Amino acid sequence: MGILDSLAGGLVVSCQPLPDEPNDPMRDPYVQARVAAAAVAGGAVGIRANGPADVAAIRAAVGVPVIGLYKHGHAEVFITPTPELAVQVAAAGAHVVAVDGTDRPRPDGRVLADTVAAVHAAGALVLADVSTVAEGVAAVRAGADAVATTLSGYTAASPRRDGPDLELVAGLAAAVPVPVLAEGRYRSTDEIGRAFAAGAHAVVMGNAVTSPLWITRRLSAATPAGAGRPGR
Repeated sequence: MGILDSLAGGLVVSCQPLPDEPNDPMRDPYVQARVAAAAVAGGAVGIRANGPADVAAIRAAVGVPVIGLYKHGHAEVFITPTPELAVQVAAAGAHVVAVDGTDRPRPDGRVLADTVAAVHAAGALVLADVSTVAEGVAAVRAGADAVATTLSGYTAASPRRDGPDLELVAGLAAAVPVPVLAEGRYRSTDEIGRAFAAGAHAVVMGNAVTSPLWITRRLSAATPAGAGRPGR
């Protein structure tokens, strides 16, 4: 069974500290590896992780596919924005490297196909994080092995919404011949079911499973003591 085949019909758990919280106590490769192991024990069929250190620690701790990425820089394109960073993630042990698959300019001036070629040469697969159907189609043409709805709501081409973009899942499933991973603001079993009904190959959940800081913020915002605080 191939790496992507093993994800079919399952839940992939994203184990990442909050990017806007440099002092998040969860920001530690050992901690993230333990979180990932717990997620796998609970039934996760794959793990998504950020940075070579976390990828390496998680790869050593679990027996399921690891989707690695490298958030870097402050440009619009910051999810594994260059071939060099993508190769570092593959070298750390990622079975699949997630990269920005949008049509926005990359900080190094190169194109998605350059990153795809570098990752394939390193022996890993490529997951293109996109925000529109057109971007997904273009990413597959560039050689991506799978696409994900991760960036819906985070680009000028896609509307911001509170919940997941199920329309994009359905649109991609109808338009591309590769697996479509539903990712972005999935928080409930109902949303998971709706994603699979829309054609998702797998569903990725992150903060709603793995971030005590994010979960507690949302819950405490509903209390008298926490009223008015941001519940992200």
